Amino acid sequence: MTSVSWSGVGVEIDEFLALVNALPGVEHKQSANYTSYSVHGKKFGYLWPRTRTVGLKQTLAEQIALVSERPEVFEVQFTAGGFGWVVTYLEKIDAEELSELVFEAWRLSAPAALADTQTVPSLPSHRRQG
Repeated sequence: MTSVSWSGVGVEIDEFLALVNALPGVEHKQSANYTSYSVHGKKFGYLWPRTRTVGLKQTLAEQIALVSERPEVFEVQFTAGGFGWVVTYLEKIDAEELSELVFEAWRLSAPAALADTQTVPSLPSHRRQG
């Protein structure tokens, strides 16, 4: 196994899962090729381990902004119900930005009473070096 050098950009799947699992009420549903994430029965995210990508619910304006500003990191997944979903490449995003996007996706789906009690989750400040 090779050691990993940390440049500050790129998030591991287990780190993404830690962000998701830090939020209350998250339900996981495993499928053959992906896992979906919901809060109180409303989907807010997907993980495709094979491609190391996640799909996250965003506002339509945020979807357009993310994809147009950094198409190497984000791509349009689909739009539905007035929301825009973005595919995010884990190796091309930093943990802080991903944390904010995961929280926003969760917040857009969570009941207001639950969402209002939460803050953006974060990963430990000491990241892997090697």
